[in-house]
Amino acid sequence: MNARVERMTEFRHADLNELVQATEDAIRDGIGFNWMVPPGKDVLETYWKGVLVVPERVLFVGRIDGTLAASIQLVKPGASKETSSFAASLEAHFVAPWARGHGLAKNLLDSAEREARSQGFSVLKLSVRQTQEAAIQLYEESGYTCWGVLPTYEFVNAKMIAGKFYYKNLEPITTLV
Repeated sequence: MNARVERMTEFRHADLNELVQATEDAIRDGIGFNWMVPPGKDVLETYWKGVLVVPERVLFVGRIDGTLAASIQLVKPGASKETSSFAASLEAHFVAPWARGHGLAKNLLDSAEREARSQGFSVLKLSVRQTQEAAIQLYEESGYTCWGVLPTYEFVNAKMIAGKFYYKNLEPITTLV
């Protein structure tokens, strides 16, 4: 199988439909995405179209044999975040169940980190459900440091799920002054 990552700036051909399907598959598999049940194609289409028009969001997607199967977003701080303008966040990092095991999650993470570095960010932040063991392993193996756990991170299937918070220094903070 051919796996590749690209920065997405517009949806072409079947891109939007494939990304919606991959998102639905990931939600059904329990990855979260802040839903327990897929909300409907129209809601997901609106969400993904919105991501492309928000200037603070950079969308990377992963493909398997040309089919969209994964994503990650680099979220840059808005203009009102002057004191934390050195840090960006990662969100919506997932791989559809059928596309796992081909390195897409790591390649997406690497692409987002390269983009963050190229835009001058010194720190990346992210959060993840404690139940997402594969994601946690990837982040820790990629140099992310867990700085805290929130026991009441998300409410899923009538119980509280803890969340873990991570950061990674991309360059020494001292270079900012």
